[in-house]
Amino acid sequence: MDKTLPIARSELILGGQKSGKSRRAEALVQHWLAQSGSHRAVMIATAQAWDEEMTQRIARHQADRAQRVPGMITVEEPLHLAQAIRTHSVPETLVVVDCLTLWLTNRLMPVHANAPDAEQTLSAETGQLLQSITSAPGPLVLVGNEIGLGVIPLGREVRAFVDALGLLNQQVAAVCARVTLMAAGLPLTLKDVP
Repeated sequence: MDKTLPIARSELILGGQKSGKSRRAEALVQHWLAQSGSHRAVMIATAQAWDEEMTQRIARHQADRAQRVPGMITVEEPLHLAQAIRTHSVPETLVVVDCLTLWLTNRLMPVHANAPDAEQTLSAETGQLLQSITSAPGPLVLVGNEIGLGVIPLGREVRAFVDALGLLNQQVAAVCARVTLMAAGLPLTLKDVP
């Protein structure tokens, strides 16, 4: 983590699985907390434990994060992300959202996706999310996956998800002050608006 790099008002961190996205977010939190005794950090976790492997993965992430960033508290919110950002964002608190991909997955799960107004609901919730990002009074770091660089998926539902995530990433990137792409643990700044 470059200690000379200031914390952005909002930063979107994108990358593939195990690219270093969450580690960068944690490094930003450590840097933020070290700047002032009045600084706080909150992580909004969007994952849901749908099976035993995911339950174990979440527990492992919680334990690891507690060791690496003991000053950060975690709030679990798999669906109402915009409201969670509005609730927890204050000037002295850095809010981390990990991750947008799982939030979108939760929103597109069959229980939500099969509702008659699912597309309109997702569009409205995305609009609320974008508004919460632009109006957050404190710094905000959002983590998400970039999954559109690989082979084109065969299934209609998978292609629809890749499309939806690509669109969400574009929309969030447009309103964030900084966008960072992670690859092999290394950050590449795609956008940085002072």
